[in-house]
Amino acid sequence: MNREALELLLTDVAAGRIAPADALLRLRHFPTEALGFAAIDHHRELRQGHPEVVFAEGKTVDQVVEICSRIAERSGRFLVTRADDSVGTRLREAFAEAVWDTVGRTVHLNSSPSSEATGAPVVIVTAGTSDIPVASEAASTAAAFGAMVERVHDVGVAGLHRLVAATDVLSKAGAVVVVAGMEGALPSVVGGLVDVPVIAVPTSVGYGASFGGLAALLGMLNSCAAGVTVVNIDNGFGAGVAAARIVALRRGG
Repeated sequence: MNREALELLLTDVAAGRIAPADALLRLRHFPTEALGFAAIDHHRELRQGHPEVVFAEGKTVDQVVEICSRIAERSGRFLVTRADDSVGTRLREAFAEAVWDTVGRTVHLNSSPSSEATGAPVVIVTAGTSDIPVASEAASTAAAFGAMVERVHDVGVAGLHRLVAATDVLSKAGAVVVVAGMEGALPSVVGGLVDVPVIAVPTSVGYGASFGGLAALLGMLNSCAAGVTVVNIDNGFGAGVAAARIVALRRGG
């Protein structure tokens, strides 16, 4: 239940249009709903502006569908991350309007979308094409959290002229998410070009000595550019949420 719905319910009770007992019935699963295998935080949207996000890895398909059904019943939307083909297929069968990003492995439903997002966009930048799956997770997440999103792909440090060609896009950003594997150098370069927060996402892309993204993570943590922060390896979701919140604050949302 979001803030507007709760305010409307309380107003109707105060005006006598809804009996307190009926209002209590509507709130029977607020703030949490216990399913045995999950305790859904229906209070999350009231606190943070977005329903609880479902991490699909480690859950059965039936568990994911059940959790999403309960969230959608009360908020009209949900976001699932790390959704494999079986989860994506079942959710699309259950929710025809859901958007399934097979590259970023996200499924997003918003049955009552608000007006288009305004303000400066979140710009998602990748060092290489191999980084696109993590970048797609970041992009889908930022969009689900209400941000406009623009993408710039394959502009890594091995060919900096490609990044220079994208400076017009970068200059309009409200926040930048930079996704890179290998040595993870790109966020430092971008951090030296823009005056907005840069969120670096190390990926597990690289040869043996990259240690599954650890080399990129350490390189980003040691960035010489100011204003660069770092999320965990392959954590496009965390970067997308952070960037969306940053641009929301900038536009006063």
